[in-house]
Amino acid sequence: MRPRVTRHDRTEGRGGVGPLIPPLQHALRPLRQQVFEHVRAAGLVPRVQVAKDLGISPASVTTLTLELIEAGLIVEVAAPRDGEAGRGRPAVALGVRAEAHYVAGMKLSDREHTAVIVDFAGTLIADDVIPRRPGPMALSEILESLETLLTRVCAKANMTRTDLSAVGIGVPGFVDCAEGVVLWSSVLLDRNMPLAAAAVARLGLPVTIDNDANLVALAELWFGAGRGLSDFAVVTIEHGVGMGFVMNHRIYRGAQRLGLELGHMKVQLDGALCRCGQRGCLEAYVADYALAREATTALNWGHKESQPINILLESLYDHAKAGNATAKSIFRRAGRYLAVGLSNVINLFDPALIILSGERMRYDYLYAAETLAEMDNLAINTGRPRPPIEIHAWGDLLWAHGAAALALSAISEAILAPQPAQQSREIAAQ
Repeated sequence: MRPRVTRHDRTEGRGGVGPLIPPLQHALRPLRQQVFEHVRAAGLVPRVQVAKDLGISPASVTTLTLELIEAGLIVEVAAPRDGEAGRGRPAVALGVRAEAHYVAGMKLSDREHTAVIVDFAGTLIADDVIPRRPGPMALSEILESLETLLTRVCAKANMTRTDLSAVGIGVPGFVDCAEGVVLWSSVLLDRNMPLAAAAVARLGLPVTIDNDANLVALAELWFGAGRGLSDFAVVTIEHGVGMGFVMNHRIYRGAQRLGLELGHMKVQLDGALCRCGQRGCLEAYVADYALAREATTALNWGHKESQPINILLESLYDHAKAGNATAKSIFRRAGRYLAVGLSNVINLFDPALIILSGERMRYDYLYAAETLAEMDNLAINTGRPRPPIEIHAWGDLLWAHGAAALALSAISEAILAPQPAQQSREIAAQ
């Protein structure tokens, strides 16, 4: 069975954003935050429905929503009742006050940097992309690129940097989200860089950073196929191989917040050299630099090494499509290694869905029927169907959308953290 290939575009209007969390999963979250997140996820929802969905009294919902309205976070919206347009008093629904906050989401990558600005309801306001020179960059260069890109995307949105409440930044590599430190990244020359603090000083705004694969998972959780799922995995294949995993509607990062580095899972002892410095990593066989390395060797393309890697890969793909056996074998080998990685994801986590995402997913040899069959053979045979595989061709701005969701989440957490007196009222209400 071939995976379903879908292309997601950000839905405008009042469709709601954020994870759709069942009521029983809310138990440890402050009640006011539960109400706000429920309204945000629904888009527009009547108070009585909020009470029913969360299993609390209508009086408690009225009290909490009035607090949220006074805080400027949600608004009342008049909407005609179904089948009763123009007759009687219109129904009143609750929605997020979109203009309450604006945030920027930015993604640093090996070939270009992307940015979006969204409002508090998650609606896209503006986006922009700037190219970058190849190779790792000094922190000062990265900060200059961030400032340039932020200035450009703000101009497109007809706003200034001071109109933003926060910035989220996605970075490839090993990122400690809580500490705001990049331990290693292919885009940075140095290790253990306090990127978040440096970006705050340069941009003058609150900044949260995270691994870019986590942000793809966050984008799916907020805007895509993962909104209604408790557990799912996202595997990204571009210049490297990344993985984001959602567990119980939240990004799982591990004890030191550095987990789930699928691309650096060892698939061959003393194998090919990975850009992380170790050997035998999955991405050393699947990522674009691995495909380019194989092409220059197997096809005797040493004269093409100076070409941009995307042009070289397009040439390799064209040769494979034209029937070149060597070119096809390069993709086939990469697909087999990908099957090893995906089968281990299934065996370890048993996710409800695996999403393959990233620019390399346009190369269908990587998820051909042979690859999926090999993955099935390597996964434990339980007699039950394996998790479905979907290919999501979102485009480059997906990563920046995930970074924007990171910033929105940080704002919501900061604003809705309960004060002691407020916490007492919420406990009593429950």
